[in-house]
Amino acid sequence: MVQGSIARAKDVAGDRFRQMKKSTVASGYNIEVVEKVPGCLHLRLSGDLSTENTSMLLDDLNAYLSGKPPKNVTLDLGGVGYFDSTAAIVIAQTKSDLGGKGSSLNLINVKPEIQGLFGILNLELLFGEKASLKERRPGLLTRVGEAAIRFAKDTVFTCAYLGDVTLGLGYAIRHPHKIRWNDVFLYMDRTGIEAIPIILLISFLVGFIMAFQAAVQLRQFGADIFVANLVGLSVVRELGPLMTAIIVAGRSGAAFAAEIGTMKVSEEIDALKSMGLDPTRFLIIPKIIATVVTVPTLTLVSDLVGIFGGLVVAVTFLDITPWGYILQTQRALDIFDVFSGYLKSIVFALLIAGIGCMRGLQVEGGAQEVGRLTTSAVVSGIFLIIVYDALFTLMFNYVEW
Repeated sequence: MVQGSIARAKDVAGDRFRQMKKSTVASGYNIEVVEKVPGCLHLRLSGDLSTENTSMLLDDLNAYLSGKPPKNVTLDLGGVGYFDSTAAIVIAQTKSDLGGKGSSLNLINVKPEIQGLFGILNLELLFGEKASLKERRPGLLTRVGEAAIRFAKDTVFTCAYLGDVTLGLGYAIRHPHKIRWNDVFLYMDRTGIEAIPIILLISFLVGFIMAFQAAVQLRQFGADIFVANLVGLSVVRELGPLMTAIIVAGRSGAAFAAEIGTMKVSEEIDALKSMGLDPTRFLIIPKIIATVVTVPTLTLVSDLVGIFGGLVVAVTFLDITPWGYILQTQRALDIFDVFSGYLKSIVFALLIAGIGCMRGLQVEGGAQEVGRLTTSAVVSGIFLIIVYDALFTLMFNYVEW
């Protein structure tokens, strides 16, 4: 009879540390070869198999079955006294490994209690060749149906959200003293003042680049002075409101969604409702008011800085005097050009704050859902800004503004 500890010692011969560690642990079981002929191997287990010695059992089985194992391996469990779930996992894993090598493991003299343990654990399904942990991809019809359901839910939620915001704004107009002005000033600072450096830099570079590119073409016709017309109209009517709104959407729209989404996850919004407070009036209305005030103001600043960027190019590279450039810009622009850009910026502000807060309220789950809907707030906000900008452009051209 070959004891399990001796077999393991042979497998790791030469490693004195492991031999010393092995000698201090009683194996508690025996494993012996009953029959070994070409293509067949009959092993018999006896004793107690528990968590303490299953690692040794696994090493012993690997030692007997290393290399190219026999075609048929029989394991006799008739002499096993104690048998726990860890030993069952070891035997199931050994059976699965042999199946991958083209061999089979047959268990004989299995006691009813051991057989019942195998049935409860269902290890055949876990380690068997037919086990598949791959998630099955839903079919086309299922995905279309799920998309339709999501679209319907989003539509219902959006309609309810727009109704709540409209009622909240109406209440704020009728009762201005009940607006949380401290929060409004806080968000004005975050949305407006903190965004001024990036607005100044982007607007200056946009005006600078536009003037430089226009000068290359207009210089061929001796029409350098019309760089002021191109830069002034483009910045005031289109690029100023558009670039400002995109920057604010990336900064403040994402911040609104993340803030409200985190409150939704931590159940702070539910706490507000339980205290009798309306989350729309308490959280959303101050953000919308602050954004509507700051975005048009930032747009005017962006217009001035963009025109200044064109002025730098005109004075530096086109030999146009600053006063001449300013006069030409005044001739090119009128009050309706400034008003059209200002009107766009008000609508863009409503879109930024509205979409950001709505995505935050849609959060259901954990941090991953907050991140997903924060990204959605930025993407949706920028998409709607560009769509509404195109609609405004068509409308102003139609009414000949």
